[in-house]
Amino acid sequence: QVQLVESGGGLVQPGGSLRLSCAASGIGFSVYTMGWYRQAPGNERELVAEISSGGTTTYAATVKDRFSISRDNDKRMVYLQMNSLKPEDTAAYYCNAKHPRIIRSVYWGQGTQVTVSS
Repeated sequence: QVQLVESGGGLVQPGGSLRLSCAASGIGFSVYTMGWYRQAPGNERELVAEISSGGTTTYAATVKDRFSISRDNDKRMVYLQMNSLKPEDTAAYYCNAKHPRIIRSVYWGQGTQVTVSS
């Protein structure tokens, strides 16, 4: 059974930092592209950042230079370091795993809420 379990969300003031973690089980973690998506109320889910099995990273323009994605294949973990947080970063953040060649092999976590407010 595949599980992606996020943690690390919470309430933070503008300009603050949070680190999200995602623990993966039930998949061949090292071959998967891992990503973080977010969805604010009334908005579609959007890609925040992703990291390939080889370590290539991609970021949304709105978070580039503020957020950093990383992975630890030994621990089967993916992280999202979020700095200089803004109120517009408020959303539910979801961990995503997708196989690079098997289109149907896509998995989601349950989400963790990030709220940026003073």
